[in-house]
Amino acid sequence: MRETITVQKEEPQYSVASNVAFAQVDAWFGHTRKDLKMDIIYPEDKERVYPCIVWICGGAWLMMDKAAHLAYLTELARSGFVVASAEYRTSNEAVYPSQLEDIKAAVRYLRAHSDRYNIDTERFGVMGESAGGYLTAMAALVNDPAYDVGEYLEYSSKVQAACPWYPPTDVSCFPYESPVDSASSPESLLLGRNVMLYKEDALKICPVTYVTKDAPPFMIIHGTQDNTVPFKQGEMLHDRLEETGCDVKLIAIEGADHADLQFFQKEIWQRINMFFHEKLGYAK
Repeated sequence: MRETITVQKEEPQYSVASNVAFAQVDAWFGHTRKDLKMDIIYPEDKERVYPCIVWICGGAWLMMDKAAHLAYLTELARSGFVVASAEYRTSNEAVYPSQLEDIKAAVRYLRAHSDRYNIDTERFGVMGESAGGYLTAMAALVNDPAYDVGEYLEYSSKVQAACPWYPPTDVSCFPYESPVDSASSPESLLLGRNVMLYKEDALKICPVTYVTKDAPPFMIIHGTQDNTVPFKQGEMLHDRLEETGCDVKLIAIEGADHADLQFFQKEIWQRINMFFHEKLGYAK
């Protein structure tokens, strides 16, 4: 049996550029250098430009895998975005603000290479889970040029929309019973100091500290039964943004724990898709 069909060319072909080096940072106690890399899903389409979403993997700032959610990110890209999943240094490699510097470097790199990946430089979103949700919020809220370090400094690291999932937003008030319990916590390892003993320093690395009326639109997603990052953490950021007059929405997933299966259902990704299309606009 043979069949001849006519297919209309309505959508571009999407390609994945894997392990694209976007920055070099110190490694092995400052004696060597290493590349930070990203995976980029982009349309082969020179007729128009597309909004870009930077994804940030979680892992308590202790481990991360930029390729872990590429299946879902590919579906998001095919709805009309360039999507880049960026690597950052973990807390055993460097303490804060190195992680934020790395994400800002990724945004600058993508703007600098916008022609290669057909990116609209005026429309950047950022999204991440847990530790990546924290970095999502910080990347959206912190616009101090002191955190722009490395190459492509002539380009902005500012983003226009943010979608953090179950983010730590005030690490100074995590529910540890004593400083002994918090000494080796992920938050203390990120800060490089015990967050219970150095609350003032801890507040300086918290998203809630940097909320201003100039914040971009936020959609926060958090499970109501999160046993790792309490739901209250997402609520605090939402309330601070709302009180400041910012564009913010908190989606509370009833009964969901940290990184639960509910976050990977079509309904959630449809909401994410709608949020970024609304705040960043459809591809021209």
